[in-house]
Amino acid sequence: MANSPKTFVFLDLETTGLKGDLPKITEICLVAVHLSSLENRVTDEAGQLELPRILDKMCLCVDPGKPITSYASEITGLSNNNLVKNEKQDFNPCLVHIINEFLSRQAQPVCFVAHNGFLFDFPLLKTELQKQEGTSLTSSLLCMDTVEVFKFLDMQVGIRRESRDYAQAQIYRRAYRKPPQNCHNAEGDVLALIMIFLSKADQILEKETMSNNCMRWGEISPMYG
Repeated sequence: MANSPKTFVFLDLETTGLKGDLPKITEICLVAVHLSSLENRVTDEAGQLELPRILDKMCLCVDPGKPITSYASEITGLSNNNLVKNEKQDFNPCLVHIINEFLSRQAQPVCFVAHNGFLFDFPLLKTELQKQEGTSLTSSLLCMDTVEVFKFLDMQVGIRRESRDYAQAQIYRRAYRKPPQNCHNAEGDVLALIMIFLSKADQILEKETMSNNCMRWGEISPMYG
Protein backbone atom coordinates (compact mmCIF):
# COMPACT_ATOMS: atom_id res chain seq x y z
CA MET A 1 0.00 0.00 0.00
CA ALA A 2 1.37 3.42 -0.97
CA ASN A 3 1.84 5.78 1.93
CA SER A 4 1.43 3.06 4.56
CA PRO A 5 0.19 4.39 7.91
CA LYS A 6 2.72 5.40 10.53
CA THR A 7 0.09 5.89 13.25
CA PHE A 8 -3.01 3.88 14.06
CA VAL A 9 -5.70 5.79 15.96
CA PHE A 10 -8.05 3.40 17.71
CA LEU A 11 -11.57 4.77 18.05
CA ASP A 12 -14.66 3.93 20.08
CA LEU A 13 -17.94 5.78 20.49
CA GLU A 14 -20.62 5.43 23.14
CA THR A 15 -24.00 6.58 21.88
CA THR A 16 -27.61 7.30 22.73
CA GLY A 17 -28.79 4.04 21.15
CA LEU A 18 -28.53 1.63 18.26
CA LYS A 19 -28.20 2.44 14.56
CA GLY A 20 -31.97 2.37 13.99
CA ASP A 21 -32.45 4.98 16.74
CA LEU A 22 -30.52 7.60 14.71
CA PRO A 23 -28.03 7.79 17.57
CA LYS A 24 -25.82 10.63 18.70
CA ILE A 25 -22.46 10.41 20.41
CA THR A 26 -22.25 10.49 24.22
CA GLU A 27 -18.55 9.63 24.56
CA ILE A 28 -15.61 9.51 22.18
CA CYS A 29 -12.19 8.00 22.77
CA LEU A 30 -9.17 8.09 20.48
CA VAL A 31 -5.91 6.34 21.37
CA ALA A 32 -2.97 6.77 19.00
CA VAL A 33 -0.31 4.07 18.67
CA HIS A 34 2.76 4.43 16.47
CA LEU A 35 3.55 1.68 13.98
CA SER A 36 6.78 0.86 15.80
CA SER A 37 4.85 -0.05 18.97
CA LEU A 38 2.62 -2.41 16.99
CA GLU A 39 5.55 -4.04 15.20
CA ASN A 40 7.66 -4.40 18.36
CA ARG A 41 5.20 -5.88 20.80
CA VAL A 42 5.98 -5.92 24.52
CA THR A 43 5.33 -8.91 26.80
CA ASP A 44 5.39 -9.31 30.57
CA GLU A 45 7.46 -11.82 32.54
CA ALA A 46 4.91 -14.53 31.78
CA GLY A 47 5.14 -13.85 28.06
CA GLN A 48 1.72 -12.19 27.85
CA LEU A 49 1.22 -9.24 25.52
CA GLU A 50 1.01 -5.82 27.14
CA LEU A 51 -0.27 -2.47 25.94
CA PRO A 52 2.42 -0.21 24.47
CA ARG A 53 3.92 2.25 26.93
CA ILE A 54 3.58 5.18 24.56
CA LEU A 55 -0.08 5.97 23.91
CA ASP A 56 -1.70 9.32 23.18
CA LYS A 57 -5.26 9.42 24.51
CA MET A 58 -8.24 11.70 23.96
CA CYS A 59 -11.44 10.80 25.83
CA LEU A 60 -14.39 13.19 26.07
CA CYS A 61 -18.02 12.89 27.17
CA VAL A 62 -20.64 14.69 25.08
CA ASP A 63 -24.13 15.99 25.86
CA PRO A 64 -26.07 14.48 22.93
CA GLY A 65 -29.03 16.84 23.14
CA LYS A 66 -31.47 13.93 22.76
CA PRO A 67 -32.72 11.20 25.12
CA ILE A 68 -30.36 8.31 25.78
CA THR A 69 -32.21 4.99 25.61
CA SER A 70 -32.53 3.06 28.86
CA TYR A 71 -30.54 0.19 27.35
CA ALA A 72 -27.65 2.45 26.31
CA SER A 73 -27.66 4.20 29.68
CA GLU A 74 -27.60 0.88 31.53
CA ILE A 75 -24.60 -0.52 29.68
CA THR A 76 -22.53 2.69 29.41
CA GLY A 77 -23.32 4.35 32.73
CA LEU A 78 -24.03 7.60 30.87
CA SER A 79 -27.39 9.34 31.25
CA ASN A 80 -28.81 12.66 30.18
CA ASN A 81 -28.96 13.55 33.87
CA ASN A 82 -25.33 12.88 34.76
CA LEU A 83 -24.01 14.48 31.57
CA VAL A 84 -25.97 17.66 32.29
CA LYS A 85 -24.99 17.66 35.97
CA ASN A 86 -21.35 17.45 34.92
CA GLU A 87 -21.91 20.32 32.45
CA LYS A 88 -20.70 18.42 29.40
CA GLN A 89 -20.82 20.33 26.12
CA ASP A 90 -22.51 19.17 22.95
CA PHE A 91 -20.73 17.97 19.81
CA ASN A 92 -19.53 21.36 18.57
CA PRO A 93 -16.79 22.92 16.39
CA CYS A 94 -14.47 23.00 19.41
CA LEU A 95 -14.62 19.21 19.61
CA VAL A 96 -13.90 18.90 15.88
CA HIS A 97 -10.90 21.18 16.36
CA ILE A 98 -9.65 18.99 19.23
CA ILE A 99 -9.96 15.85 17.09
CA ASN A 100 -8.11 17.46 14.19
CA GLU A 101 -5.35 18.75 16.45
CA PHE A 102 -5.01 15.33 18.06
CA LEU A 103 -4.65 13.70 14.63
CA SER A 104 -2.23 16.36 13.37
CA ARG A 105 0.14 15.64 16.28
CA GLN A 106 0.60 12.06 15.14
CA ALA A 107 3.18 10.79 12.66
CA GLN A 108 1.51 10.79 9.24
CA PRO A 109 -0.21 9.04 7.49
CA VAL A 110 -2.85 8.10 10.04
CA CYS A 111 -5.29 5.18 9.99
CA PHE A 112 -8.46 5.12 12.10
CA VAL A 113 -9.25 1.69 13.57
CA ALA A 114 -12.68 0.76 14.97
CA HIS A 115 -14.53 -2.48 15.56
CA ASN A 116 -17.58 -2.53 13.28
CA GLY A 117 -16.30 0.84 12.15
CA PHE A 118 -17.58 0.71 8.57
CA LEU A 119 -21.16 0.13 9.70
CA PHE A 120 -21.29 2.20 12.87
CA ASP A 121 -18.44 4.30 14.30
CA PHE A 122 -17.18 5.94 11.11
CA PRO A 123 -20.62 6.74 9.60
CA LEU A 124 -21.87 8.12 12.92
CA LEU A 125 -18.78 10.25 13.46
CA LYS A 126 -19.17 11.56 9.91
CA THR A 127 -22.83 12.40 10.61
CA GLU A 128 -21.86 14.40 13.70
CA LEU A 129 -19.04 16.17 11.86
CA GLN A 130 -21.23 17.17 8.93
CA LYS A 131 -23.59 18.97 11.31
CA GLN A 132 -20.75 21.37 12.13
CA GLU A 133 -20.48 23.79 9.24
CA GLY A 134 -16.99 24.47 7.96
CA THR A 135 -15.39 21.61 9.87
CA SER A 136 -14.19 18.24 8.63
CA LEU A 137 -11.43 15.64 8.73
CA THR A 138 -9.01 15.17 5.88
CA SER A 139 -10.51 12.92 3.19
CA SER A 140 -7.20 11.03 2.82
CA LEU A 141 -7.37 9.64 6.37
CA LEU A 142 -7.43 5.84 6.22
CA CYS A 143 -10.08 3.78 8.03
CA MET A 144 -9.92 0.14 9.09
CA ASP A 145 -12.72 -2.05 10.50
CA THR A 146 -11.34 -4.89 12.65
CA VAL A 147 -14.48 -6.98 12.12
CA GLU A 148 -13.61 -7.16 8.44
CA VAL A 149 -9.91 -7.65 9.20
CA PHE A 150 -10.48 -10.66 11.44
CA LYS A 151 -12.92 -12.17 8.93
CA PHE A 152 -10.29 -11.68 6.21
CA LEU A 153 -7.57 -13.33 8.30
CA ASP A 154 -9.83 -16.29 9.08
CA MET A 155 -10.66 -16.75 5.41
CA GLN A 156 -6.93 -16.84 4.64
CA VAL A 157 -6.61 -19.99 6.76
CA GLY A 158 -9.87 -21.59 5.65
CA ILE A 159 -12.14 -20.61 8.56
CA ARG A 160 -15.64 -19.71 7.34
CA ARG A 161 -17.04 -16.36 8.51
CA GLU A 162 -20.35 -18.00 9.39
CA SER A 163 -18.66 -20.30 11.91
CA ARG A 164 -17.44 -17.57 14.26
CA ASP A 165 -18.73 -14.73 16.42
CA TYR A 166 -16.87 -11.52 15.56
CA ALA A 167 -18.04 -9.43 18.51
CA GLN A 168 -15.03 -7.66 20.00
CA ALA A 169 -15.41 -9.43 23.35
CA GLN A 170 -15.45 -12.83 21.65
CA ILE A 171 -12.31 -12.11 19.61
CA TYR A 172 -10.63 -10.96 22.82
CA ARG A 173 -11.66 -14.20 24.58
CA ARG A 174 -10.24 -16.29 21.75
CA ALA A 175 -6.94 -14.40 21.87
CA TYR A 176 -6.45 -14.17 25.64
CA ARG A 177 -8.79 -16.82 27.13
CA LYS A 178 -10.41 -14.30 29.43
CA PRO A 179 -13.02 -11.54 29.04
CA PRO A 180 -12.01 -7.93 28.39
CA GLN A 181 -12.38 -5.39 31.18
CA ASN A 182 -14.46 -2.19 31.26
CA CYS A 183 -16.70 -3.05 28.30
CA HIS A 184 -19.00 -0.25 27.07
CA ASN A 185 -16.66 2.35 28.50
CA ALA A 186 -15.13 4.10 25.49
CA GLU A 187 -11.57 3.98 26.80
CA GLY A 188 -11.92 0.40 28.03
CA ASP A 189 -13.24 -0.71 24.65
CA VAL A 190 -10.42 1.07 22.82
CA LEU A 191 -7.75 -0.55 25.00
CA ALA A 192 -9.33 -3.97 24.41
CA LEU A 193 -9.36 -3.20 20.67
CA ILE A 194 -5.64 -2.42 20.76
CA MET A 195 -5.02 -5.74 22.50
CA ILE A 196 -6.90 -7.77 19.87
CA PHE A 197 -5.02 -5.87 17.16
CA LEU A 198 -1.73 -6.73 18.88
CA SER A 199 -2.71 -10.41 18.98
CA LYS A 200 -2.59 -10.50 15.16
CA ALA A 201 -0.43 -7.45 14.46
CA ASP A 202 2.04 -9.25 12.19
CA GLN A 203 -0.76 -10.42 9.88
CA ILE A 204 -2.80 -7.22 10.08
CA LEU A 205 0.16 -5.05 9.09
CA GLU A 206 0.94 -7.14 6.03
CA LYS A 207 0.48 -5.27 2.74
CA GLU A 208 -2.25 -7.63 1.48
CA THR A 209 -4.35 -7.28 4.64
CA MET A 210 -4.04 -3.50 4.67
CA SER A 211 -4.82 -3.20 0.94
CA ASN A 212 -7.98 -5.30 1.24
CA ASN A 213 -9.36 -3.82 4.45
CA CYS A 214 -8.87 -0.06 4.41
CA MET A 215 -11.01 2.77 3.07
CA ARG A 216 -10.41 6.50 2.81
CA TRP A 217 -12.38 8.78 5.11
CA GLY A 218 -13.72 10.45 1.99
CA GLU A 219 -15.35 7.15 0.97
CA ILE A 220 -17.30 6.83 4.23
CA SER A 221 -20.97 7.82 3.96
CA PRO A 222 -22.81 9.44 6.90
CA MET A 223 -25.10 7.18 8.91
CA TYR A 224 -28.02 9.55 8.38
CA GLY A 225 -28.69 13.08 7.16
